[in-house]
Amino acid sequence: MLSSMSIIEELEWRGLLSDCTDREALRTRLTLGPITLYCGFDPSADSLHVGSLVPLIALRRFQIAGHKPIAVAGGATGSIGDPSGKSAERNLLSAEALAHNIAGLKAQLAALLDFESESNAALLVDNASWTAPISFLDFLRDVGKHFTVNMMVAKESVRTRMEDRENGISYTEFSYMLLQAFDFLHLHRTFGCELQIGGSDQWGNITAGTDLIRKKQGGNAFGLTLPLITNADGSKFGKTVAGAVWLDSRRTSVYRFYQFWVRADDRDVIRYLKYFTFMHRETIDSLEQQHMQKPEARAAHKELARAVTTLLHGSAATEEAIRASEILFGGNLEGITESTFNEIASEVPSTRLNAARFDAPGMPLLDLLMETQLCPSKGQARKDVEGGGIYVNNQRLADAQKRLTSSDCLFNRHLLLRKGKRNYHLCSLEA
Repeated sequence: MLSSMSIIEELEWRGLLSDCTDREALRTRLTLGPITLYCGFDPSADSLHVGSLVPLIALRRFQIAGHKPIAVAGGATGSIGDPSGKSAERNLLSAEALAHNIAGLKAQLAALLDFESESNAALLVDNASWTAPISFLDFLRDVGKHFTVNMMVAKESVRTRMEDRENGISYTEFSYMLLQAFDFLHLHRTFGCELQIGGSDQWGNITAGTDLIRKKQGGNAFGLTLPLITNADGSKFGKTVAGAVWLDSRRTSVYRFYQFWVRADDRDVIRYLKYFTFMHRETIDSLEQQHMQKPEARAAHKELARAVTTLLHGSAATEEAIRASEILFGGNLEGITESTFNEIASEVPSTRLNAARFDAPGMPLLDLLMETQLCPSKGQARKDVEGGGIYVNNQRLADAQKRLTSSDCLFNRHLLLRKGKRNYHLCSLEA
């Protein structure tokens, strides 16, 4: 972030400010000193996905600018389910499942927010801690009385569901707005929290909170929404053929996480550099120029993937993912771990072969090239080998009489064949 740029100016430049209850009043408030802000995170799974990165990184942006962030793990609201952006009601989670999921989220939140700062340490709280002790009658009296059904129905998240005659909306999800408003009120009272941020689909819930604070406390509070990210081709951001891209490496490996970013659409990459990295404006402008002049070099894509993967998984894991990615472009396999190699292996066609076929004197290379259909005939295989176009484990083989044995294998069981620059086939030996 540029030192001359305020947090609001930075969000505007990055295209990250979707709406605000009173932008100029908030801008003025931020000039008076640090503000406490919060964002809630849904514990419907034990990991956040890349769609959660925009608000999570926004909290970090505010913290870097000197403000105090609060991350709310929604143990209470998560047990109800937010209707915003949903076409049908979700299955309710058990208390045990929620506790498990919140524990997973806490580790990821801690990776991005500084909880040890002496000046503006982040807080991590669970809204079940202040919601569970309140009786239903007390909640209706102290919170519910301040909301008219007319106002609640007018909120887009509710109205959209009510217009769906088949699914509708249950009273359970209808009440979600009140719970989130109560969260803001509690944080305002307890920590002096003045700002709530969230995705643009949270606008109705956020403004319900600012209204409640005004009615109950007579105080001023702000709401700020961030855009919901969509890909340039109209597809949903964060979804791949394999499913959602998770922040937990046990769900989405570091290699696949890196690949998600490096494969971003050319039309999206500069936007994503602004959304998901802390690169300065000059750096992103320079990458944009490189991208326009030589898009095939994919310099912007590589920097995006490196920056976001390092942010979430650290530099060592990122370098390993980069090495793995380079292998499919002819990179050296020396020192690669088996787990990383297995990630690469899943990217290419493969064949399982009986290990006995590689006992001495070994499997003729030409036969293997034909069997894997890298070459259509033994004659063509011979020409390709002698012409220097055949590689085994990314090492060129020029001997057409070569026989392959288990000693040629990686990890005693894998042979990565390559014809030319990009035509791969993996042979795995099994008993």
